[in-house]
Amino acid sequence: MMQTYDILSLAHNGQFMEHELQLFYEKEQQIPGSVQYSIKRYKRNIQWNTDDIGMVVYNVQHDSAPGREEHLDLHFCITGNSYCSADAMTCSKCTEKANEHCRNKVESLDVISFRFSPQHLSQFVKPKKAEISFSNEVLAFRHPQSFSKMITLCGRTRSILESLLNHNYTGALENIFINAQSQMLLLYSMECVVGEKESETFRCKFLANEMDREKIIKARDILLQNIGNPITIKELSRKVAINECYLKKGFKELFGTTIFEYYQNQRMEHARYLLYDKGLSVTEVSMLLGYSSISHFSTAFKKHTGLKPCELLLRAN
Repeated sequence: MMQTYDILSLAHNGQFMEHELQLFYEKEQQIPGSVQYSIKRYKRNIQWNTDDIGMVVYNVQHDSAPGREEHLDLHFCITGNSYCSADAMTCSKCTEKANEHCRNKVESLDVISFRFSPQHLSQFVKPKKAEISFSNEVLAFRHPQSFSKMITLCGRTRSILESLLNHNYTGALENIFINAQSQMLLLYSMECVVGEKESETFRCKFLANEMDREKIIKARDILLQNIGNPITIKELSRKVAINECYLKKGFKELFGTTIFEYYQNQRMEHARYLLYDKGLSVTEVSMLLGYSSISHFSTAFKKHTGLKPCELLLRAN
């Protein structure tokens, strides 16, 4: 359906490792003549430090990017709910949401996404209105620059998201319900964006361009693919075809940390997984992650986790 613009990574303040995310419920729906809508529900680890966040993503057509679809997206990440992780047909206690007696109930991490098309949003804009405002420009897709904006979740927004996650409507009534709730979410989200004095979401202006944001995200993916084979910033910039300075600045703004700190954190989290979950030895993990010596690995691991690798292995046993 749509990219969630790494809303999970932003909520987690760091990239999830592939083995960490367990999707146990997914739904996608196109409301006729209205919004494209999806829910992805993951099993949440109680040790995860995640925040409830929202994001507005505005993508406008540029001559330099022919064929790219214009759209306005809303993405939300919500924690704190508990649902049945089994299929509804196999759980005698539940349908979709678990009750207090369900043995399959788990705490969830929910990602709710909406995509609004220009055709749908145009109905809210008066074409001959004299007043030119930021919201009118965005809803009419006349604002010249694409942008992404983090938004805080107020009580009204949380209430709507909870109702979307837990409603019992089906068929036509569900379409009406989702359409109404999504418009309210759009209203509250636009209020957040317009209400801030600084409408620009990124200090680095080049990040307003979706293609440049994709290069930064691709750089992050390359780092994760080379978790045991360190890559220099110079090599990384060549692989994604972006200036080194832009790469460093854009990465820091997009992911809230430097390239080295991000890579090192993911490296140590992977080391923890290999030691604790896979049962590999300190020597094996050190070699897999490309360390020249066990002592260097042990020092880096303790700096990140507060424990030496051998101390973690003792706890595992």
